[in-house]
Amino acid sequence: MEKQVQKYVDDFMANLKAKNPGEKEFHQAVQEVVESLAPYILENPQLQKMKIMERMTEPERVVMFRVPWLNDKGEVEINKGYRVQMNSAIGPYKGGIRFHASVNLSILKFLAFEQVFKNSLTTLPMGGGKGGSDFNPKGKSDNEVMRFCQSFMTELQRHIGQDTDVPAGDIGVGGREIGFMFGQYKRLRNEFTGTLTGKGLGWGGSPLRPEATGYGTCYFAQEMLATRGDSFKGKTVVISGAGNVAQYAVEKATQLGGKVVTMSDSNGYIYDPDGIDADKLAYVMELKNVFRGRIKEYAEKYPSAQYFEGQRPWGVKCDIAMPCATQNELNGEEAAMLVKNGCICVAEGANMPSTPEAIEIFQKNGLLYSPGKASNAGGVATSGLEMTQNSIRLKWTPEEVDAKLHSIMKDIHAACVKYGTEPNGYINYVKGANIAGFIKVANAMLAQGLV
Repeated sequence: MEKQVQKYVDDFMANLKAKNPGEKEFHQAVQEVVESLAPYILENPQLQKMKIMERMTEPERVVMFRVPWLNDKGEVEINKGYRVQMNSAIGPYKGGIRFHASVNLSILKFLAFEQVFKNSLTTLPMGGGKGGSDFNPKGKSDNEVMRFCQSFMTELQRHIGQDTDVPAGDIGVGGREIGFMFGQYKRLRNEFTGTLTGKGLGWGGSPLRPEATGYGTCYFAQEMLATRGDSFKGKTVVISGAGNVAQYAVEKATQLGGKVVTMSDSNGYIYDPDGIDADKLAYVMELKNVFRGRIKEYAEKYPSAQYFEGQRPWGVKCDIAMPCATQNELNGEEAAMLVKNGCICVAEGANMPSTPEAIEIFQKNGLLYSPGKASNAGGVATSGLEMTQNSIRLKWTPEEVDAKLHSIMKDIHAACVKYGTEPNGYINYVKGANIAGFIKVANAMLAQGLV
């Protein structure tokens, strides 16, 4: 059987790479999923006959367009815009919009593919999609960001809608950008609908949406630790990133009794052995969300902290590691350092932040390790709750949303345990998340015929 499984994986990946040359991030995301699913697919001949996996790795639609806009000097600038509509078997496409210089088709296809599984795991009726642009909002004025967002939405609006495709934020797209895009959508379509999530509280947004990804990652880590009779209490936590996900992961990990000692951005990381408490976190939030500054300024304000230029925080001794920045930010060498330093749990807040080599090291050493598609699904789950509130024209309290989020993360954890528990008792969360997410989508695709 093992030879048969390997042959299936090798043949599948050779075919995928031939059809999608040069898309290394997309290849990496698919390989991880196919390796988990191959035995299950081979045991179910209908999945092979109907080529479910082949269809799931081919987007239903890819939209690419130019985005012309004027900068503050009156000069014309042109960026690329994208929307990858991957799979709508269980609901309208749902997934973020990313504004970052690194954005390309490979990255968006990997994110859209992961989103299909993540959205399925939430149990809410949402398909998978992702979009964005190689526009970098860093260093741009509010007016420049507004002009870009309006130009971007002028084209995108014809491809989305509350029952078709519901975008949200991602790296480089926060409340400001969602506001500008929603305003332009409303102006062009002459309708006020829940077509974007991550909206402001006063105009259709959900309580707890900004907090949801970071909180959800901590709730998932809490469930993982509980399988070994453990918790966040008294634990040292290392977190990467300083954006939305990292900020609220710091907040919730601290509330659960952990001591968070690091945060980072693309220039380097800060290490504060005293811990990043509520007051220090409030400073980081103002620094990043209002002044759009760099994390090194934290070390200038708090003498207890050190700043490490051009480095990532994975060499810091910790019990729990939470990568919350970007893809492939934690490699095999860094994973080995975490293991050596006594880390017991790795919960991903970002999408695919650990390389395949890192994942192998975590699993070989028996660490509690969860892939982003499971542990960071709280963000899109709360986007789904925002869509529900928009549809029924009601607003739930933060307590109601938090209770629903906590319940969804517990359910995702239970599904991972159900499908990922190995004969020796070790819970392979990668396998569990992939199989649990796949079954729901595959069954819907079988029921709907060859579309």
